[in-house]
Order: sequence, then C-alpha cells, then structure tokens
Amino acid sequence: MIRRLYDWTIAMADHPRALWVLAGIAFIESSVFPIPPDVLMIPMILARPSRAWLIAFVALVASVLGGMMGYAIGAFAYEGLGQPILAALGKADAMEAFNTRFNDFGFWAVLTAGITPFPYKVITIMSGWTGMPLATFIATSILARGFRFFIVAWLLWTFGAPIRDFIERRLGLMFTLFVLLLIGGFYAVRFL
Repeated sequence: MIRRLYDWTIAMADHPRALWVLAGIAFIESSVFPIPPDVLMIPMILARPSRAWLIAFVALVASVLGGMMGYAIGAFAYEGLGQPILAALGKADAMEAFNTRFNDFGFWAVLTAGITPFPYKVITIMSGWTGMPLATFIATSILARGFRFFIVAWLLWTFGAPIRDFIERRLGLMFTLFVLLLIGGFYAVRFL
C-alpha cells in the first residue's frame, strides 16, 4: 500500500495542479499521511527549477498548517484520533514516559522532527497532547520545516538532477547530524 501511495505521489508531480497537490500532501503529511512532501517536491523542482522557491514556500505553509491540525488532534481529539494514529506508527507504548519530559525539550523535539526523517506528525500530535505552547510550536515548525524545504529547493536549484540521489538517500542523515551537532553545541556552551 505504501508503494502505491509513493507511486501516486510521484505521478502527481506532472499534474497541472501540482502545487495544489503538494499543498495537500504537505498538509496531511503533518498529521496522518506517511509520504513526505519532499517526494513530490523533488520532481517538481527538477521539472521547473525557476519555481523552486515557490514550491518550497507552498510546502512550508501547508506543512505548518497541517502541523497545526496535528496539534489540534493531540489537544482536542487525542483519545479518538491521536492515539490510534500514534499507535499505527508504533509510538503508543512510549507516550507516557515521553509526555513527562516532552515540554521541557519541546523546542528541540519539534525542530528535530521538522528537519530530520523522524515523523513530524508524531511530534505535532504530541505537542497538542502535552499542551506545548502553541506559539512555540508554530515558530519552531516554521523554522524547522522552512529549513528543510528550502535546503532541498536550494540543492535542486543549484545542482539539478545530479543531486537527487544524495537528497533521497543521504539528506535525512545530514539533517540528523546537523541537529545532533547543534544540540551538542548548545550542551557544550551550557555545561562546559
């Protein structure tokens, strides 16, 4: 099923209303959809590099709005909607332990999930469930998702098709290393 969704998402890159499809995918990916918007962004930007920044902006806005939907699911419908979604993603067992420390590290959790391959939807729902301040959630989501989508757009705009393999196979690892170095740097400044 995931493969069919992936193939359908790729096919939408050629659709005349691809920007609207991207917005829809970025929106629902932030709360329930398993395929990240990058899958659609890449062929769209390669097909029309002059629209790279517009494509990244559409993905950013729709993703943050979708993140707010995920936040609302966590805040208002956790038992009925949020818990089954997190259980389907295999994250249900660790929720209680995670909840006690989540808001202490909420900025970092949203930043990490927004940039790295970790499912952003998990953090959006958890942010609402734990009552993270909405302003913190939105600001961090804009920072993280903007960073991710505009880096992808810049790489494709600058290097074109040759960079596609790197983005699809290695960029998630690079983002993860970046976040770990960032957190390590803050830790070192604070405690050393």
